[in-house]
Amino acid sequence: MWWNPNGRRFWAPALYLVAGGALSAVGVYYALYAGLAALVLAITRVGAPASAAVLHGAVRMAEARRVLAARLLHEDVPWPSRGKARDLRGWVRDQHGSLGYRAFGYLAASVPSGLLGLLSVLVTWAYGTILLIYPLLWRLRMNEITETDANGHVRHGMKLAGIWFDTWPRAITLSALGALLLISAPAVTAAAARLDVRVLRFVFRPGQAERRIRALEESRSYAVRDAVETVRRIERDLHDGAQVRLVAVTIRLAMLKETLPPDAPPEVREQVDAAHEEARAAIAELRELVRGIHPPVLDKGLDAALATLGARSPVRAELATDLPERPPAEIESMAYFCAAELLANAAKHADASLLKIDATLGEGRLVLRVTDDGRGGAEVREGGGLAGLADRVATVDGEMTVYSPPGGPTAVTVTLPLRTS
Repeated sequence: MWWNPNGRRFWAPALYLVAGGALSAVGVYYALYAGLAALVLAITRVGAPASAAVLHGAVRMAEARRVLAARLLHEDVPWPSRGKARDLRGWVRDQHGSLGYRAFGYLAASVPSGLLGLLSVLVTWAYGTILLIYPLLWRLRMNEITETDANGHVRHGMKLAGIWFDTWPRAITLSALGALLLISAPAVTAAAARLDVRVLRFVFRPGQAERRIRALEESRSYAVRDAVETVRRIERDLHDGAQVRLVAVTIRLAMLKETLPPDAPPEVREQVDAAHEEARAAIAELRELVRGIHPPVLDKGLDAALATLGARSPVRAELATDLPERPPAEIESMAYFCAAELLANAAKHADASLLKIDATLGEGRLVLRVTDDGRGGAEVREGGGLAGLADRVATVDGEMTVYSPPGGPTAVTVTLPLRTS
């Protein structure tokens, strides 16, 4: 229900409208003065970067409104994608794109809805409260005016539309009106907040190309998750099916060896011994295969899996993790195999004596960093292991950076978004 002081719908829309109205006021002044400054500088050499900076500021203000809607109203407004600029020219080009101009226009478009929202808060919450307690204010001679009417009588009280509210019945009527305003306040402010969010959605609605890109990203995300689930299912089938049968065969062969009569032909004993050793080797290979597909320790969490990798490393490894919650399964799997390959590369090529594994979670991403004190000189070469790892990370919109000057140390950082779409 709307009238529930302990619920978010009771107070969140009003708070959103007040904060949004303040942002609208700041935004319209920013659009006016920053826009004029960009026009003046347009004829100079710094015109393009200046206008890009103005548009970038508009984008950040619009993003603040979007964050406000997400935090207070739980409204997830889709946002157009932006390019990843790697230099000043790319940054200028990105900010001159559709998003920057839409954000700049939104600063002006949000003013009417922002004013309407503030007005709804003022009329329902502020005036409703004042009218509700008007009998007390009138009794204490507060919030009233004193005039002489046409008949020469001195009147004390509130005057609305030419009507004096200076008697108890009229004062109580105002109080009842204030109660009605307060009762309707949550619903009215919620409607005004929805209108404001609709303006935000309309201005930043994705175009056809963006919708197509988003659909492809969602399809890719589904494919990645489905692949991880398929791999885990294969791992479970191998672990609980083929591996169990091989263990049973190995046990039977071991029992057969123990029960062979002393006068059994030597070739029979040799065949049983050979079959027993082959079965044991097959179990070892199958366990290694299962571990390569999906290590069982990963079911306990990424921190436990990374600790296991560090313990198995031929080079001494130190682990530091800050993972307050578990990432999605596909991101955990990606991080684990990245760490495994980086540790293997460092042990094989870096001539290092110490490895450090750091994994942190925050701001919607997982950051994995593997450093070593080896000889350095690692490069991302086409067809090389690091290039393949970078391509693998890119399948989930991740990034990999390599810092490895000659003489070391080497630091490889893998950044993985927690959302794959």
